[in-house]
Amino acid sequence: MRALRRLHEAVLALLLWRGPAPARPAASEVLSQHLRQRRLPHWTSFCVKYSAVRNDQFGLSHFNWPVDGANYLVLRTGCFPFIKYHCSRAAPQDLALQNAAFTALKALNAGIPTLLYGIGSWFFASVTETVQTSHGPVTIYFLNKEDEGAMY
Repeated sequence: MRALRRLHEAVLALLLWRGPAPARPAASEVLSQHLRQRRLPHWTSFCVKYSAVRNDQFGLSHFNWPVDGANYLVLRTGCFPFIKYHCSRAAPQDLALQNAAFTALKALNAGIPTLLYGIGSWFFASVTETVQTSHGPVTIYFLNKEDEGAMY
């Protein structure tokens, strides 16, 4: 997994290279801060640009994410040029098998569907929000405007 992560980071560095970049927050920090800013919503679904974050959740496709006493079931995928998150508040679950299955599925299809999803998101993500992080503001993108407090 470590070698695959290094290869992934090298490819992204080549694709996103724009000269020396300022320090970027971890994707996990953006995820946590967004959930806090939304006051721990029932669910949320958003994208963040790879170029805006450090991808510290590489290899995680379906996992639990605790934030301030709440737990979220997170579906996450890289869909270049974005990382896509879908989060639902729920009790912690054993997601190891599902995480492995989703990761294997992405590897088997060579990431082509997720690339197409990323390109589509690039064209249709029209709603944005700014997330405050320890490294400054990060813009996240939504395909639909979310109603605050909505259950679904």
